[in-house]
Amino acid sequence: MNTPPFIADYFAAEKLEALLFMAVGLAAIAAAVWLLRKRSALRGMAGPLVAVALIQLVVGATVYFRTDAQVEQLTQQHSRQPAVFKAEESARMRTVIDNFALYERIEIGLLALGMALVVLLRARPFWFAFGLGLVLQAAFMLALDHFAAARAHDYLRVLLAL
Repeated sequence: MNTPPFIADYFAAEKLEALLFMAVGLAAIAAAVWLLRKRSALRGMAGPLVAVALIQLVVGATVYFRTDAQVEQLTQQHSRQPAVFKAEESARMRTVIDNFALYERIEIGLLALGMALVVLLRARPFWFAFGLGLVLQAAFMLALDHFAAARAHDYLRVLLAL
């Protein structure tokens, strides 16, 4: 059974971003280990780097490893029950989009907190570095979720046009 291009394209991009999430998570953990081993003045970054990296690894792996089965199931449903596919997938995507709005608010809050720590506690090396780590990870997550949300909106528009 051939997967419709709009499904294949959306989920291929999701898998690619999931790999990026995992790669950045692994890089953040490696950076944290390096900072701690070198007893760097920036070792305070390790906490937020690892905390967000764990989220990146779990989310990335979850999306990556479930996607092929999800595409297969959606392809079959699209072929056999197009009206049910449209209704269920549209509802699911509305929830996904709502979740991205929540994630954005959380990421902006973490970004603001990190920036506040960097500015207000710049004379305290641990907290300056902690804030810097939070800024880096929150900004990265905000950027990637922005692109994922845009893809989700585009995919929903296609679904609604079916």
